[in-house]
Amino acid sequence: MAKGKKRTESKETLKPPNNPTSILGCWVINHTHQAKKSGRYIEVTGKFDINVWYSHHDHSKTSVFTESIPYKDKIRLSYRDEPTSGQEDILVNVMQHPNCTEAIISDCGEKFIISIERELLAEVVGETKVAISVHPLSFEEEWPYNEESSNHQVHEPEKKSAQEPVNTEGADPRRGRDSKPF
Repeated sequence: MAKGKKRTESKETLKPPNNPTSILGCWVINHTHQAKKSGRYIEVTGKFDINVWYSHHDHSKTSVFTESIPYKDKIRLSYRDEPTSGQEDILVNVMQHPNCTEAIISDCGEKFIISIERELLAEVVGETKVAISVHPLSFEEEWPYNEESSNHQVHEPEKKSAQEPVNTEGADPRRGRDSKPF
């Protein structure tokens, strides 16, 4: 009935308790979300945790800093059929879970700047009406289609009937009996 897709790239700024010396790793976990329909949009509300493993105190200690990041994505719907007044189901598929694409230390040396990407696909499905045309006589609607061929078709040789005479006149015995000269 309706579909929409949204890819989001964002930068999150995090302040750990210690000034970082270097970033040793960054990963995103615990992604959860829920969705609701709002007009011709789907609003997806979710959150995920960013974990940054880093060194501090001039590379003498390491820690993992974790922060939960909330988000709200508004996905525009493209309708195949007009909305119905009946029950509609909202489906959200995560095409790309939130993922860290870059993690750097800010110029001031006190914060992390984390680049995150995610991609969501939203669908609305529900009841729709279908009109079926009934014709009393044989009727075939014309509609365009592409003819396809397959290399996997099995071709059986044609069998000649015993009553058909075989013409061997002009045949080259080296080429078989149905061959004609060039």
